[in-house]
Amino acid sequence: MNTLLEKLHLTDVNLGSSSGAGEWIETGGAMIASTNPATGEVIARVESATVEAYNTIVTRANTAFQTWRTMPAPKRGDVVRDLGNLLREYKEPLGELVTLEMGKIRAEGLGEVQEMIDICDFAVGLSRQLYGVTMGSERPNHRMYEQWHPLGVVGIISAFNFPVAVWSWNAALAAVCGDTMIWKPSELTPLTAVAVQHLANQVMADYGLSGIFT
Repeated sequence: MNTLLEKLHLTDVNLGSSSGAGEWIETGGAMIASTNPATGEVIARVESATVEAYNTIVTRANTAFQTWRTMPAPKRGDVVRDLGNLLREYKEPLGELVTLEMGKIRAEGLGEVQEMIDICDFAVGLSRQLYGVTMGSERPNHRMYEQWHPLGVVGIISAFNFPVAVWSWNAALAAVCGDTMIWKPSELTPLTAVAVQHLANQVMADYGLSGIFT
């Protein structure tokens, strides 16, 4: 079990509040014990966020949104593409962590990570297809058209039974559309969320970004 945690950059005690590469916030919040549902054994612990940490992360996500929204959508797709590629490298240990922490059989744990990979691939294609409709007008030298704008900071709340896939369905699509996001995972599967955040942080660092996935 310790080898698995090490592969995913997890320790016995983990910070649970992050806004990007190297931006883990020590909060002093309550500790959440992650347990193996098959045995009741404590796997590791995660420090929960406080109101102050949450406000800090909201501020950082909003600041990041101001520039992220102006990046061309295909360039945002490049970031999501690299997240999908990194997930491919970590598919086995991350899938095994889903099994250990949530209780799915191994095949379903791996399958959930594959869903993350698939939605990243889908989102990369979508980043080049954010179309609007151009309509004819009765006025000369005039046109009407749809122009879609990012929403802003998006909140994502996910349940224990899909500890990573549901986050990624929202996060990958929101990212290519120019939104930043704050993820509140289930307290029953906090380690999986922290492991995914580590991967997202690595990709953000590669691009000199922060505050996109938080």
